[in-house]
Amino acid sequence: MKKFFLLFALAPSVLFISCKSANNNEKDTAGEEETSYQLASDEAFKDTLDGKQVSIYYLRNSGIEAAVTNFGGRLINLMVPDKDGKMVDVVIGPENFNDMVKTNDYFGATIGRYGNRIANGEFTLDGVTYKLPKNNGRNNLHGGPKGFHNQVWDAVQPNDSTLELSYLSKDGEMGFPGNLQAKVVYTLTSNGEMKIEYEATTDKPTVCNLTNHTYFNLNGGGTINNHLLQINADEYTPVDSTLIPLGELAPVKGTPFDFTTPTAIGARVDEDNEQLKYGLGYDHNFVVKGEANTLRQAAKVTGDLSGITMEIFSTEPGIQFYGGNFMKGTKPMKRGTKDEYRTAFCLEPQHFPNSPNVPSYPSTTLRPGEVYKTVSVYKFSK
Repeated sequence: MKKFFLLFALAPSVLFISCKSANNNEKDTAGEEETSYQLASDEAFKDTLDGKQVSIYYLRNSGIEAAVTNFGGRLINLMVPDKDGKMVDVVIGPENFNDMVKTNDYFGATIGRYGNRIANGEFTLDGVTYKLPKNNGRNNLHGGPKGFHNQVWDAVQPNDSTLELSYLSKDGEMGFPGNLQAKVVYTLTSNGEMKIEYEATTDKPTVCNLTNHTYFNLNGGGTINNHLLQINADEYTPVDSTLIPLGELAPVKGTPFDFTTPTAIGARVDEDNEQLKYGLGYDHNFVVKGEANTLRQAAKVTGDLSGITMEIFSTEPGIQFYGGNFMKGTKPMKRGTKDEYRTAFCLEPQHFPNSPNVPSYPSTTLRPGEVYKTVSVYKFSK
C-alpha cells in the first residue's frame, strides 16, 4: 500500500494581532492602514456553482489567520505577522468569487487530479491509453479546465483551526480513469504553521498528483525579485519549449537554477539561458534532496521588506518553482490591484511533471486498495 507518514515540523509561536474577526463582516473604519489586510468577507464567496453552495471558512491559531473557500479548495488569505508585528496577507489573488471565476486561473487552488503538465494530453496505464483535454497548448495542465481547482468541494469544519474538504472525481472526469475520492485538510497548528494534508483512494487504476497553487508574496505586494529563495535541490528537470520535462535530471550547479544558498529570485532570472527562455523565467521542477515520503525541508523564502520567512516542508519528491512570469496586469486582485508581472511566486510540492509518461520518474500510479497520502507544511517566522 502506498503510504506517506504524516509528520510536521514545529515552529516558534508568533505574536497574534487580529486583523479582522472571522465572524465580523463589518468594515473597519479606523483608516486605510487598518483595512489593508482584511480577510475576505462571507458575502464575497457566498454563491452557487453547478447547484452546489460556495462558501468561505475562517481558520485561526497561534497568531495566524486564514480564509479558505470550498470553490477549488482555495486559500484566499493567509495572515502572518511581519518583523514589526504588523499582519501581512502573504497570499496574492482575487478577493471575491466572481473575480476568481473571471480570472480563470489557479490562485490558491487545490490542484488535481494531476498537478502540472502531461505531455500531449495523454498517458498509457496497464496498456490502455487515456486522452485528456489539451488546455495548455498541446499539453494537459493541472487536471484540465474542469480540474479540482474549478470544482465545489464538500466542507466540514471540526474546529476553529481545521477545515476538511472532500471531493469525488468520477470515473472519466477530464479523461482520467477511476472514481477518485479525494480529501484535503487545512490546519493552522498551535506552533504557527499552515499544514495541508492530502489523501485519495480509487476503485480503478489511475494517476494522482495533488498539490496547492497558492501565489505568495511575503511583502504583501510589489515585486518578488528581491525575495531571498533557497531550494533544497541539487538537480532539476530540464524542459522542452512547451515546459514538458525531457526525462532527465540536470545539476543546478553553475546555472541560474542553483538556489542551494539563499539567492534573490531576480538575481539571474533574465540571464541568456535556454531553459529560462522556455518558461519566460522560472517555471521548473526541482528534485528535493532527501528521501521522498518523509517530511523534509524543500524550500525557504524570506521577504526583503517584511522580514517574514516561509519554510516549506514536504513528503513529495519534487517542488515546482514558478516566478510569476505569465502575470500580465490584466486580472483583478485584492484591494483594487492587478496581477502585475512577477509580483507573486508559487512553490508547489509535487511529483514530477509528465511522470505517467516517464518510467524513470517516481510513480504517480494509484491502484485500488492503496491510499495516496502526502503532506506539506508552511512554517512562518520573522
